[in-house]
Order: sequence, then structure tokens, then C-alpha cells
Amino acid sequence: MPTRIEIVADPVRDRCVLITDHLSPRRLPGPPGVVRVALVAAGALLLAGDQVRIEVVVSGPIRLEIVETAGTVAYAMRGGSARWDVAVELSGGASLSWYGEPFVVAADADVTRSTVVRLEPGCTAEIRESLVLGRYGEVGGTLRTQSRAWLGSELLLAEDLDLSPDSRTGWAILGQARCLDTVTALGHRLPEAPHTLQLEGFGSIARRIVHQQHESDLSVAL
Repeated sequence: MPTRIEIVADPVRDRCVLITDHLSPRRLPGPPGVVRVALVAAGALLLAGDQVRIEVVVSGPIRLEIVETAGTVAYAMRGGSARWDVAVELSGGASLSWYGEPFVVAADADVTRSTVVRLEPGCTAEIRESLVLGRYGEVGGTLRTQSRAWLGSELLLAEDLDLSPDSRTGWAILGQARCLDTVTALGHRLPEAPHTLQLEGFGSIARRIVHQQHESDLSVAL
């Protein structure tokens, strides 16, 4: 059973269903019209054989803010591998704000990570992914990512990245940097800026490539 956050807007009392698996979602206090949910690890993460799946479903004119209480470390897997999959569905004017904490891929880890977002017209999402290849002084392990996003029937985003050690040092990927910090806006555009790519559809990607995660000013800039 996946970790699941399901929110349905209601004029009397918003319905909030939270299901725990590898991560435990917990509701936090929030202002009217906003549901805030914290994600807390329910055990040691991320280990060989782990298959983490997070499902987020929001219906109606309400804003969901997901808060990660700590970063995640994918530990050495001794020839094994792990997955981290996120699926988001927004409808009825819903919006999502999810600013993730660093996702660290330690030496000898092997992780496949996917994010799939489906929005109805009139919905918006803003998601931050901070990927860090290795802990301090390490050469990080292997990370492959896949991102897909649709606005109605329109494909907004399709991006696959091979961040394995042999591939990521290319000048067109990370070079000698270790950290890829990205905010993806869907259903709306971010302001024009030198490091922001405006998608052909209604969305934007703001990205920083840095050696240390704290060097990124992405959250400040946005």
C-alpha cells in the first residue's frame, strides 16, 4: 500500500485521508483554504529493496502544502537498488506546493526516481526537488530520474536524466557539480530569470547546479 494523501474540498469540513507506508503523512495546522501535511519517515530510508510510492490526490478549490520534516539519504546498497515514485492528481481548481528537502544519494546507492503529475485546467503545482550526489567527501551513487506532467491532455513536461557516475560529469549535465536543485511550476509560469526555462506549455523550470546544496539560492529567488 502506498503512502497516500487525499484531500477533498468541502465548504463545511475538508476531507483529508492520510495513509502511512514508508512515510507517515500528518496534518498540520493551516489557515482556511489551505491543508498542510508533513511527511515523516516511518522507518529507515532509503535501503536496498525499498519501493517507496507517494500518491497525492486533491479535488476542489483548495491548496495543499506538503512539508518534508527532514531530507532523505539513499544508503549504500551493495548491488541492490531502490525506487522512489510520486504520483500527483489535481482537479477542480486545486493547487499543490511541495518544497522537498535534499534527497542524498550516498556512495554505492542505486536509485530510480519518478514523478508523474496530472492537472486539470485551472489547477497549479509547484514542486521542488533537491538532488545531492553523495554525502560530504563522497562520490555519490547512481540516480536515474523521470518526470512527466500533463495539463488536461497536453503533455507539459517529459524529462529523463541519467545521473549515474559515468554520465553526470558530462559538461551538458552536471560537470563537476554534485547538486541539482529544481523548482517545477505547472499550470502557471515563474517570473523570467536567467536560470528559468519557460516550457512550451503553461509551466516553468527554475534550476541551479551547484557543488554544495546550501549554495543554491533557488528557494530565496522564488
